[in-house]
Amino acid sequence: MLAVNSITLTGFLLYCRAGFEKECAAEIQEQAAALDVAGYSKAKPDSGFVVFTPHDPGSLKALCSRLRFDELTFARQLVFIGPLLTALPVHGRITPLLGAARALSQHYSQIFLETADTNEAKELSVFVRKFTAPFERAAKEAGLLWGKAKPSEPRLHLFFLDSTAAYVGLSKPGNSSPWLMGIPRLKFPRSAPSRSTLKLEEAFLTFLGDKPENFRPGMSAVDLGAAPGGWTWQLVRRSIRVTAVDNGPLDQALLDSGLVEHLRADGFRYRPPKPVDWLVCDMVEQPVRIATLVARWLAEGLCRQAIFNLKLPMKKRYEEVKRCRNIIEATLDDAKIPFRLAFKQLYHDREEVTGYLTVTR
Repeated sequence: MLAVNSITLTGFLLYCRAGFEKECAAEIQEQAAALDVAGYSKAKPDSGFVVFTPHDPGSLKALCSRLRFDELTFARQLVFIGPLLTALPVHGRITPLLGAARALSQHYSQIFLETADTNEAKELSVFVRKFTAPFERAAKEAGLLWGKAKPSEPRLHLFFLDSTAAYVGLSKPGNSSPWLMGIPRLKFPRSAPSRSTLKLEEAFLTFLGDKPENFRPGMSAVDLGAAPGGWTWQLVRRSIRVTAVDNGPLDQALLDSGLVEHLRADGFRYRPPKPVDWLVCDMVEQPVRIATLVARWLAEGLCRQAIFNLKLPMKKRYEEVKRCRNIIEATLDDAKIPFRLAFKQLYHDREEVTGYLTVTR
């Protein structure tokens, strides 16, 4: 087994949206197999997490160094873990948890105390919130937590199954989510016309880190399926000129901004008179139609970057994502256009995943 300091890592823990454990497990099995690592997953329906354990413990080292979090669609977080700690003493949990943490690493940049994101775990989350302050205080006194975060140091995760059982593990900055429970805490802007605006904000944070150079004032964008304007709102607040394409009505405040042109047209037939910087699309349509449309926009040079949602079917959801990926990759390969493509099921997504596609030359 792979030893980090004196503890042995046994596998890794993936957080996911409740109800998508099957897809998360299938994806990690496939990703591990691509790295020549065989193993098995434990994925209880509606539990909100998956545990993967390699058959050959020695192969975990390869996964630690080669498995990429940003290549996983259904995982919100990637944590390398040791054995499950059980029967934690009610009045003495801190000591064994600190011991397991110290065995993994001598220092941590952050400490995350977490539960699964499920209705059943809401009561447990009350305990975790109360336990966080005393545990962090003890970790600082023990010298495990730096006074000032160092990006190179791992994060410590305590993932509680109940108040007396927890996985202790670590995540690597740059190969994991930076957010507690893998969830960005975004506040709904009062002036936004719909809650769907949070999906695009989270997508910007997830795929681009919301870096200013990706959203320079004066850039142009097309929003397909724009009404009532939740995604257009995110572009306008970044001073981007938007052509909002939808037969439905658009929020009047957006039209008054001077940055939005509303066209009542078919999103599948519309083409801009000249190339734009951004294409965003949240149309309710078959995933393969959206994938084909977005791929053609980049192949024809109509945009350089795109963020789009795929509304997944009830069955074979992972297979549908792979099908859409193949369509996009084949289209752009045929056009000899270098590109980067990523998918992620975001916290603000539901029965869907969000895609990011960009030209890389």
